[in-house]
Amino acid sequence: MAEKYKFQPTNINQLMDYYDLIIVGSGGTGLTAALQAHELGLKPVILEKMDAIGGNTTRASSGMNASETYVQLDHKIVDNMEDFYNDTFNGGGKKNNPELLKYFTTHSALAIDWLANHGIILDDLTITGGMSVMRTHRPSSMAPIGGFLVEELLKQVEKEKIPLFTDVYVTKINQADGKVSSVTLDIDARTTEIRTNAVVLATGGFAANQDLLVKYRPDLKGYKTTNQPGATGDGIKLASDVGAKLVDMDQVQVHPTVQQDTDHPFLIGEAVRGEGAILVNKAGKRFVNELDTRKNVTAAIDDLNEHGAYLILDQGIRGRVKAIEFYDHVGLVTTGQTLEELAKEIDIDPSTLEETVATWNSAVKNGDKEFNRTTGMDRDISQGPFFSIHIAPAVHYTMGGVAINDKTQVLDEKDNVIEGLFAAGEIAGGLHGNNRIGGNSIAETVIFGRQAGQQSFKYLQAKAAK
Repeated sequence: MAEKYKFQPTNINQLMDYYDLIIVGSGGTGLTAALQAHELGLKPVILEKMDAIGGNTTRASSGMNASETYVQLDHKIVDNMEDFYNDTFNGGGKKNNPELLKYFTTHSALAIDWLANHGIILDDLTITGGMSVMRTHRPSSMAPIGGFLVEELLKQVEKEKIPLFTDVYVTKINQADGKVSSVTLDIDARTTEIRTNAVVLATGGFAANQDLLVKYRPDLKGYKTTNQPGATGDGIKLASDVGAKLVDMDQVQVHPTVQQDTDHPFLIGEAVRGEGAILVNKAGKRFVNELDTRKNVTAAIDDLNEHGAYLILDQGIRGRVKAIEFYDHVGLVTTGQTLEELAKEIDIDPSTLEETVATWNSAVKNGDKEFNRTTGMDRDISQGPFFSIHIAPAVHYTMGGVAINDKTQVLDEKDNVIEGLFAAGEIAGGLHGNNRIGGNSIAETVIFGRQAGQQSFKYLQAKAAK
């Protein structure tokens, strides 16, 4: 077995007092922005407050949405950007920022190409809730997208010798004449300052900050979260302190399928349903179109008042979603050699579950008359052994955040650009409307991470020419 890749952060003694570009956060957005900026000739640095690298990106499991890609054509799927736009717009309750959404949907195929040019190949496809065709790209190994992407990007960062420091806390963005001039850092309780002319905030959302969540969504008090502990909204405070406008802060996504019977909640990726799994209640019956939007599936589970529901799948589906091996390894999966055995294990009436699965298998062939599901129906549930995962909704993603334009420039309360300040990824609000479609967050990290790298270069180029 190949040894797992281990990235070594830069030694803190090598921290310099000036960088062309400071990138705050080491998730997919930050790593992409750093690579893109470096390739354009800038000398960037990545600063990560945690000791672990990768942020929430490492927890993403389904894939990366994109349309009109060579991968889709290889799979005989003819897609178009307009459909991608409309699916995302409708999925977001038509509250998405059209400027951001247009840039996003017209640059997704380029992002797939850019990754491929860096040897990061996403050549398999699946589908997520709210999408009309298969446009969720992932590696052919079917490895969870987040860990795969972070590892591959880190290999590039290492190869290009881009400095990446961990355990470095950015506490303030400083300005001179209304433009970014430096950042203040906290390193081991020691304060220091680094000069720069541009900052990219790639710090993610605030789903792990109970106080901030409850401030904007008191109804979510006590909900568990799928997020890593660093997702506390620091970048939002950094941007607010220099006058940034915040948008859609009350738009918080609750993910419908999270296994939370253990100390640490585990998100069960949408690819499980995308590859054919169904949801049943305690009576053993389906109760929703499993690939409706996350908002609607969450509401259906909450309406059961049964503290969750059960994902039901078979070996055929398991073979299409590598993450299930991990879920099983950490004890989240119940197994039965037959449906009857599985039903007994999870305390559901066996005959009801068998009838539900038989009805579903018929729907795969003839159409789902019960809940009108039309996607993720490429295989039935007939190949033993059979598996179940108990799930319930948990806070997953914050759609709101810092206001940006399609150049990733941060805007103030009057929609003026704050010079030298850029933001991309989950920290930025507006792209997803009131509901993020699965597979769009990884796409956002690469598409807008690249844009932040390009636009910071353009800004610094113009500044140097003055």
